[in-house]
Amino acid sequence: MAIHNSKLSDIEIIERVISGEKALYELIVRRYNPYLYKIGRSYNYNHEDTQDLMQDTYVDAFKNLKQFEQKANFKTWISRIMLNNCFRKKEKSSYKNEFAQEVNENLTPMFTLKNNDAHHDVLSKELGTVIEVALDDIPTDYKMVFTLREINGMNTEETAEALQISQENVKVRLNRAKTMLRDRIAKAYSPDEIFEFNLVYCDAMVERVLKEIDKL
Repeated sequence: MAIHNSKLSDIEIIERVISGEKALYELIVRRYNPYLYKIGRSYNYNHEDTQDLMQDTYVDAFKNLKQFEQKANFKTWISRIMLNNCFRKKEKSSYKNEFAQEVNENLTPMFTLKNNDAHHDVLSKELGTVIEVALDDIPTDYKMVFTLREINGMNTEETAEALQISQENVKVRLNRAKTMLRDRIAKAYSPDEIFEFNLVYCDAMVERVLKEIDKL
């Protein structure tokens, strides 16, 4: 049976999980499935590989919950674990330094969150495909910044920490990513229209992760 308690904060959940309520970890999995899924897909992994990376990330996070410093942002912390797993799988080298060029300090989201309505309820598969293909055309360095900032809603500082680059580089890469996407994607599209992680997959991920942590 699924656990539904959105009122608990990440810190409250973590403290109770560490105290022995392992089943509550389901809340963490459900809460961060959309974020981790978008990271994996934006790193050019397919659906199946992304799910495997998500499972590894949740298990890694669970095993290191006691090392999580509560002064940090949990979203940033678990996103960093996911990114590390993605990097490790691709055997990518560390990001090269970039020099900031003409940074626009007044960045506005390319995607705007909209309230659910009748029109928004029906999302065409064609639209989803167009957006994913457009993102696939962007170099990984820029795509990851775009995903964390615009789709996952991280601020500049959180994104810089997660990717271990400077905040200036975050701004530069975001500007460049937007420039690359501007002609391909309409501004009205919302973040939740990209790389959806549907409830059926969410339930399966919860089951997979809980099964793994029960072995620990």
